[in-house]
Amino acid sequence: MLHHLEVWVQDLAASERSLGWLLMRLGFGLDSRWSAGVSYRHKDFYIVLESGKDVRPGMHERTQAGVNHLAFHAGSRKNVDLLTAEALDHGFELMFADRHPYAGGPQHYAAYLEDEAGFEVELVASP
Repeated sequence: MLHHLEVWVQDLAASERSLGWLLMRLGFGLDSRWSAGVSYRHKDFYIVLESGKDVRPGMHERTQAGVNHLAFHAGSRKNVDLLTAEALDHGFELMFADRHPYAGGPQHYAAYLEDEAGFEVELVASP
């Protein structure tokens, strides 16, 4: 089990509008806030969004070495569809639209979303 995940972001306010919004919709709660960051908690696990002087300029590039994307359980197919529609109003774009919602294969119902900073998230429907 992961203890926490720290995501360094260029623009904290923009990431709160996209990733922060999504975390709250997925059941995370606001855990703490400081001048350069914010954390969201779900039970014993938390995710930090942090910006500051040590963050190098530029967008996240998911195709380079490092983390490609974060995948979350998102409930029913109906809930995945609802979250996907809402996410488009919160700074996300739908990836692989020509294969949505089966971009991960014919048995994998999911939405692949990317925010304006280049962070990809996958919302996976329950089987």
